[in-house]
Amino acid sequence: MLKIIFSGEDVLRTRVAPAADPLWELVLSLHLLQGRGRDPMMTTWRRTVAHGLRTDSGAEQYRLLLALNPPRGYFPDFLTPFASREGFEVGLDAVRGTPVDMLRRDLTRLAEETTLPSSATALARGEPETLHHLTDAMARYQSLAVTPYWARVQAAVEADRARRARAMLDGGAEGLLASLRPNMRWNSGVLEVLDYPDTRELHLDGRGLLLVPSFFCSRTPVALVDPTLPPVLVYPVDRLAGLTPASGVGVSPQGEALAALLGRTRSRVLQAADEGCTTGEMARRLHISAAAASQHTTVLRNAGLLVSQRERNTVLHTLTPLGRAVLDA
Repeated sequence: MLKIIFSGEDVLRTRVAPAADPLWELVLSLHLLQGRGRDPMMTTWRRTVAHGLRTDSGAEQYRLLLALNPPRGYFPDFLTPFASREGFEVGLDAVRGTPVDMLRRDLTRLAEETTLPSSATALARGEPETLHHLTDAMARYQSLAVTPYWARVQAAVEADRARRARAMLDGGAEGLLASLRPNMRWNSGVLEVLDYPDTRELHLDGRGLLLVPSFFCSRTPVALVDPTLPPVLVYPVDRLAGLTPASGVGVSPQGEALAALLGRTRSRVLQAADEGCTTGEMARRLHISAAAASQHTTVLRNAGLLVSQRERNTVLHTLTPLGRAVLDA
């Protein structure tokens, strides 16, 4: 069991990551790919990705990446830097900039449990060429195994964030922490991660905790091993309808279902209003006239899915809770 020890200040500083973390999803998907699990939702994905790796002309470059991510047990902390929450490329830059002492420490520990290829020696020395080969392999794997399914990953993570937000509104930060069951148990200032592969304590010491909802996380939540790194706990989300690639450029699976219900243009209007959008911005983004954008927003507003607020010479459209529920569904 992992016990995460909170002070009152830590409870107040606990938050949920704003979106799916691309490097955590990449790394955890590698664990699922190589594992023995038989989750029916992941079977087609695993078969498709495994075939893609076998037939890739650059398949040899995956050897080190796969070795660094065994299906069970320890994997290096440096592969999931805190900076990756700002985006995939930022995360890869952070991996390339990993201090040599961290590389040596992580790889020495991994070598105690896993046989590593010869290139791991150069990686432990921090040789720039090897680091670039590693991040190139990560980018290539991402485009094959994660990017085609990213819309589904994001939808599942967003649905989980909405659930945590409701728990926070109803019960405050402690309500958020209590909502993490059944994989975790909140008990008088201690978050207990059940079925954790080893027994240890993590003292937050006033730093708070970043909760990272993850599609590819398996049943057991994951924490970094190094207690000096920013505290992060990655936990699994419900996978909703499973994992299927997007059926078109920029069109998510849930977007197709929404289009069937509302019509394609109106569903795109609803999606554009997700982050707030003026009538003019909506018209430009959707390549429709301002009059058409106004007509569609009026219909959605009358249905209770949008709220429109005038700010000087513009009208800002945002989702209502009902609109958010429709979009998330």
